[in-house]
Amino acid sequence: MTRILAYRFSAFGDVAMTAPVFREFLEQNPDVEIIMVSRSNFEALFADIPNVIFKGVNLDDYKGIFGLTRLANELINEFHPDLIANLHDVIRTKILDKIYTRKGLKVFKINKEKEEKEDLTNIWNLDKVQLKKTVERYADVFREMGFKVELSHTLRPKATEKSGIGLAPFAQHKGKMLPLEKSYELVKILSQKYHVYFFGGGKAEVETLQQWEMEIPNTQSLAGKLTLTEELEKISQLELMISMDSANMHLASLMGTRCISVWGQTHPYAGFLGFGQSEEDVVQVKDLTCRPCSVFGDKECFRGDWACLEELDIQNIIDKINKV
Repeated sequence: MTRILAYRFSAFGDVAMTAPVFREFLEQNPDVEIIMVSRSNFEALFADIPNVIFKGVNLDDYKGIFGLTRLANELINEFHPDLIANLHDVIRTKILDKIYTRKGLKVFKINKEKEEKEDLTNIWNLDKVQLKKTVERYADVFREMGFKVELSHTLRPKATEKSGIGLAPFAQHKGKMLPLEKSYELVKILSQKYHVYFFGGGKAEVETLQQWEMEIPNTQSLAGKLTLTEELEKISQLELMISMDSANMHLASLMGTRCISVWGQTHPYAGFLGFGQSEEDVVQVKDLTCRPCSVFGDKECFRGDWACLEELDIQNIIDKINKV
């Protein structure tokens, strides 16, 4: 049994994207075991994947080079890995890489192609092309180790009975979020035909969604009420999820639930469309040459009018729901 120590500490959606890759890689390589090191609250993402051992860590306990050296030693002593997979490639994981290399372990890391992404988000670049999908970048790390892995890019529904629509109207950055008044209008229309469940987190989001629940019949806010395990279970039972380009899209992929995703500053070309999700279910303003202007949706709008989100017609979302 070959044991691979893999690490990716954040962001939530990016960590979630590793899970379907692990599942298919390990199905094709049953003599491999992955130790996934990440933040403790992400454990539920990997709960049902055979041959994955999750190791949750609190990074505040391992600050600086001395702290990371201690973490590296603890992981070696506990798991005795054969190979190292750096699925993050940030300063913290680069330090871990050096420690493991000095100890004689072979380290393989993700190629993020930062220059290509900078070119993609250059607003003066009119020749935008699809970059490699992030899940394929994760798979490439294992391929470089010498393993074969072919990703299916298909959803695997976890539940047989599905009903209701989920809506996750928030995102970490403004550049990825449909204006709330548009999401509100969307819910008013959808709730006439479907039961709509709201997903979110954080005090402000919880309060907003509770208010929507009171004002719009046939809706229910689950924000702040569920553990991650319970949230995943609920998402698996949904007929459909509507999400921004954010973590809930990836949670839907993990549960095999179709997701209609909304994109503003960001674009599926950067490679972050949810695993198995259809490009037909992407909602975006297509005729803006400035898109995408950001990989993460964290930039100010250079035009000043946020046209990529303000001009997005919610009827496009409704039409995609009704296509099925």
